[in-house]
Amino acid sequence: MERFVIKNKKLQKRKKSIRKRISGTTERPRVAIFRSNKHLYAQIIDDVQGKTLAGISDSKVTKGKLKPIEIAKKLGTELGEKAKKAKVTKVVFDRSGYKYHGRIQALADGLREAGLEF
Repeated sequence: MERFVIKNKKLQKRKKSIRKRISGTTERPRVAIFRSNKHLYAQIIDDVQGKTLAGISDSKVTKGKLKPIEIAKKLGTELGEKAKKAKVTKVVFDRSGYKYHGRIQALADGLREAGLEF
């Protein structure tokens, strides 16, 4: 239990450090990521107005027999399509303290494939 608490505190510290430097504007909203052990969630947020422009979770994506990284990439492309409908082309990527590899990297690649710039 103690190890989990320390790990969570380190994650919160990294997240806070990143959020000091990253903020979404109307021209360039922020893509916020949340990763749990089972699921992955992503939102496009305009921090100036305090509005979520688009959001998606992997429970909304048809999974079939896909691996978690493939699901994350598919999630990124679908979020990119939603962003295009909301007339968003440039974003700031907020990885929320998670390492940029695995599912987080696959989601970012999916967003790039859908035509978003960051």
